[in-house]
Amino acid sequence: MGMLNLPGFLSCGKKKKDFSLSSEKDAHASDSDENLERGNWSNKADYLLSMVGYAVGLGNVWRFPYLTYQNGGGAFLIPYTLMLALAGLPLFFMECSLGQFASLGPISVWRILPLFQGVGVTMVIISTFVAIYYNVIIAYALYYLFASFQKVLPWSDCFSWADEFCSKTRLISDCNATLNGEIIHANYSFITSNNLTCINDTINYKPVQFPSEQYWNKVALQRSSGLDETGNIVWYLALCLLLSWMIVAAALFKGIKSSGKVVYFTALFPYVILLILLVRGATLEGALDGIEYYIGKQSNITKLMEAEVWKDAATQIFYSLSVAWGGLVALSSYNKFHNNCYSDAIFVCVTNCLTSVFAGFAIFSVLGHMAFVLERPVSEVVDSGFDLAFVAYPEALSKLPVSPLWSFLFFFMLLLLGLDSQFATIETLTTTIQDIYPQMMKKLRIPITLGVCILLFFLGLICVTQAGIYWVNLIDHFCAGWGILIAAVLEIIGIIYIYGGNRFIEDIEMMIGKKSCFFWMWWRMCWFFLTPVLLVAILVWSLVTFSTPTYGSVLYPAWGTAVGWCMIIFCVIWIPIIAVVKICKAEGNICQRIVSCCRPTANWGPYLECHRGERYSHVVNPQKEKEHEIPTVSAFTYFRE
Repeated sequence: MGMLNLPGFLSCGKKKKDFSLSSEKDAHASDSDENLERGNWSNKADYLLSMVGYAVGLGNVWRFPYLTYQNGGGAFLIPYTLMLALAGLPLFFMECSLGQFASLGPISVWRILPLFQGVGVTMVIISTFVAIYYNVIIAYALYYLFASFQKVLPWSDCFSWADEFCSKTRLISDCNATLNGEIIHANYSFITSNNLTCINDTINYKPVQFPSEQYWNKVALQRSSGLDETGNIVWYLALCLLLSWMIVAAALFKGIKSSGKVVYFTALFPYVILLILLVRGATLEGALDGIEYYIGKQSNITKLMEAEVWKDAATQIFYSLSVAWGGLVALSSYNKFHNNCYSDAIFVCVTNCLTSVFAGFAIFSVLGHMAFVLERPVSEVVDSGFDLAFVAYPEALSKLPVSPLWSFLFFFMLLLLGLDSQFATIETLTTTIQDIYPQMMKKLRIPITLGVCILLFFLGLICVTQAGIYWVNLIDHFCAGWGILIAAVLEIIGIIYIYGGNRFIEDIEMMIGKKSCFFWMWWRMCWFFLTPVLLVAILVWSLVTFSTPTYGSVLYPAWGTAVGWCMIIFCVIWIPIIAVVKICKAEGNICQRIVSCCRPTANWGPYLECHRGERYSHVVNPQKEKEHEIPTVSAFTYFRE
C-alpha cells in the first residue's frame, strides 16, 4: 500500500513554503506542532501539569487520609506502595504509551484490537457519568467558598436553621452517681440539681450534631429524607453548578492550547494552600495528636493481616491515578511521538501518591486541634467522603482565629483540585469527538465544547435537587467502581495477550528507544501476570462483598439500587455489542471473522508517516480511513507477527 500524504504537508507535519492550509487546521493546532492535524501540547510542562491535575483530585484530600487512619495508620503505606508498583504504575504507563504511540483518543485507539473497541466506549461513557457528578461536587465547593465571605462563618454556631439536636459540645444525657452511699442511675438534670457528680465511664451523651453537620444537610443541601423524595431544585446549588460548567468551558475553548495554560494555576496553587494549611495546623494545640492518629504511634502493623486493608490500598491507587477512565490515553495522544512517556508515568504517579500523603498531614493537624478543643478522640471527629470535606474540616476551620480566611483557602483548594481533573475528563470527551469527526471538530470546536458542557449541566440538575446528594453517591458507587475495573481487566488482557505484550513493547521502543531485557523484566512480570491477577481479584472481591448502597444511615430503596445496576450495565453493555457488530461486518467463516477482528486494522500505527519506520511502512494514512471501517481478511496481508 502506497503512502498517502496530506496535501501541502511533509510527513511530520512541516508546512511546505508554497502551500497554506491554515483553514484546515484544528483550532488548537499551531504551525510549530509536530502533528498539524490534531495538534500537540505547547510544551512538556503543559502536559505534565495536566496529567498531575487529572490524577490529583478531591479524593487525595479526603479519601486517602481516611483510609490511612482506618487501616492501621502508617502501616497502611506498605500495601499502598506495593499496589502502586503492582497495579497503578503498570496500567498508567501502558495507557500513556498507547495514546502517545497512535495519537488517538480512547475509542479510536482500539484500532489496535477492533474486537475490544467497546472497552473504549465504556471508558468514555463512564467518564461522562463521572463528569456529571464531579462538577456537582465542585459546585458544593463553590457554594462554601462564597459562604466563607462573611465575618462569622454561617456554620460556626447553631443559628436559626438549627434544631434541638444541634450543639457545639457534647451534652450529657444520664450517668451513674453516688447518693447516700448507693449508686444510682439518673438523667443529668437530676444529677446537677442535687449537686451530684457523675462517676467516670458511666456517662451517656445525647445524640447531638455539630453546627457544620446540620448546616451541610439543612442549608447547603436542603437534604430530603431519601432518594424517594426528590423535592425541588436547590437554586443556589444550580447556579454554582452553572458557574462551574462555565469555568470548564472557558478553560477548554481552544482545547489543550488553553487548558494547558490554565493548569499552571489550578495544578500548582493547591500545593501552596496545602502548605499554608499545614503550617497553620502544625502550630495549633492538639495538632500532634492528629498527626499521630494519622501516621504515628497508633500505627497498627497487625492490620496488614486483614484482606480488607489490601483491597482498600489497591482501589485507592487504582482510582486516584485515574487509569481506565480514558483520560490518560486522550491527554497522552497530544504528545510528540518521541516523548519519554516512561519518565512521565513515573513522575506523575509518584507526585500523586506523595500529594496524598502530604494532604493527610495538613488535614489531620487541624482535626487534631478540633479533637483537643472538643475533648474528644480524633476518631470521633473524622469521617469519610463528603463528611470529611464538608462537615468535619469546616467545623475545625470555624474554630480558628480569622476563620473565614482559612475556610476560603480550603474551599478554594478543593475548587482547583476538582477543576483540573474535570478539564481532563471533558477533554477526553472532546478528543473522542475529534477522532470520529475530525473535519467537523476543526470548524466547530468551540460550539461543540460548549454544547457538551451545556448538555452535561442539564443532566446534572438531578444532582442539585433536595435528593441530589443521594444521586451523586449512587453514581459514584456504581459507575466509578465495577465499570472501571472491568474496562481495565479487558484492556490489559486485550493488549498483552491478544495484540501481544512483546509487540507492544516494540511499539514503545519505537518512541523511547531500545531498552535492555532487564529494564522490561518488571513490566513484563506485571503486565503478563501480577496486574491482571490483582485486578480480577479486586473485581471478584468487590462483587462478592456487594451490599446495598447507603448514604450515612439512609438506606437506598430497591429501585435506586436497580437504577445503579442499570447505569453500570449501560456502561459495559457496549463491549459485547460492538464486538458482535465487528464480527458481523468481517468476512469469512466465524473463525476467520474472529481472528480478523483480533488483529489491528490496516491504519493502526504511528499517526505520522515519518514515525512509522519499517514495521509500519505499509500503514495507510489514518485520515484516509474512517474509524468505523474494519479490515477483514486483508488484515492478514498487512500485519505480520
